Amino acid sequence: MDEAEAVLGRLARIEALDRAGAPAQSLLDELRALVTEAEAWSRTEGGEAGEEAVSQLRSALATDRAPGMIAV
Repeated sequence: MDEAEAVLGRLARIEALDRAGAPAQSLLDELRALVTEAEAWSRTEGGEAGEEAVSQLRSALATDRAPGMIAV
């Protein structure tokens, strides 16, 4: 459960940064940390859906589309 809480907390921080108009680099840093936390969550309780979510986050970061993902 700690892993899920870490992911939710990170998402809340990312949303707050986005609302505050934080620089893209700050959002990317948070999103990279989110991938690490999501990987931990996926290993413990995420199953196939968790692995797919991590894969999508990783792909978005690799193409620098990540800041645009927040508005989705």
